[in-house]
Amino acid sequence: MNKEKVEVIRFYVGTYAEGSESGIYLCELELQSGKIRIVQEQAGIANPSFLVVDAKELRLYAVSEQSDGQAAGYAIDPKEGSLTRLGENVGTEGADPCHLALRPGAERHLLVANYSSGDVNVFTLDTNGAPGEMTARVRHEGSSVNAERQESAHAHSLVPSPDGRFAFASDLGTDQIIIYRLEGGGLERHGEIDLPPGAGPRHFVIHPSQRFAYGINELDSTLTTYAFDPVEGHLEVVQHVSSLPDGYTGENYPADIHLSSDGQFVYGSNRGHDSLVGFRIDPDTGHLHDPSWTAAGGSWPRNFAMLGSYVLVANQYSDNIAVLRRDELTGRLELTGQNVTISKPSCIAPWDEK
Repeated sequence: MNKEKVEVIRFYVGTYAEGSESGIYLCELELQSGKIRIVQEQAGIANPSFLVVDAKELRLYAVSEQSDGQAAGYAIDPKEGSLTRLGENVGTEGADPCHLALRPGAERHLLVANYSSGDVNVFTLDTNGAPGEMTARVRHEGSSVNAERQESAHAHSLVPSPDGRFAFASDLGTDQIIIYRLEGGGLERHGEIDLPPGAGPRHFVIHPSQRFAYGINELDSTLTTYAFDPVEGHLEVVQHVSSLPDGYTGENYPADIHLSSDGQFVYGSNRGHDSLVGFRIDPDTGHLHDPSWTAAGGSWPRNFAMLGSYVLVANQYSDNIAVLRRDELTGRLELTGQNVTISKPSCIAPWDEK
């Protein structure tokens, strides 16, 4: 008798690990049961704390988050998912790179944000997809009101617009979203948006309608709604909401933010409260309402990923990836009890999402 084929989604996990240790993991999620397992492990890169996958080109890119920052590229075996290094790592000339993204469109580039030094970079990709020449490097300047965390600029993410014309840098240290024009391989400053002092912007997403954008702020535990003009590359703040339930007064540092594929919900992770918060999006105004909170299934949910009717959460301090199920109609989340142990997970990058 033939066994029924088990449908799976594969994804990669980045971690904080020594170069000699396994740092990048390929995992599988069974769609029917919600079970996850480790398929392969990859060593040879220190602190691959953030990953991005180009599924079409079968490439994976990773930061090496250390004082002498680097970025690396890998070819993905289309059948097995194993990784082969593409040339040598490239230096970012910045400290502690913590985010990278791929510029969409015909003119491909890799965008990198360096946290500790406040730099943002652009790299070419060669014909094989390997990171090549650095074509732009900009160091942010400034500070804000939190003396311990905002003593200088701290670029935390650099997110391209869907058409590849603009990039939006969330700078935790200066309380700004800095907008760049991506002209060729350059970064031309286009404008900036000031956030409330002490907000600490961290990650940023653009709504599928391209009418709105959303950011999560690490230091004041808020989410910001922006009106977005995709032609002019302009943002306007229209709303701030708390990522925490009323009455919570403990330590908390929000980390990651994602939209549901239908654009009806946005979610953020709370490190400290150890939860995911979800909001329904008003389709006319973009405003967030009807918040709900779900336990993250571990401690210090640094990053998470939306995979169909599941949400996977990288809990850095409890060394696990937790599986939550998502009701696609109501947007509500619930823990499934499924998880897998991985040391200091910090990023989940879907590869072949169904």
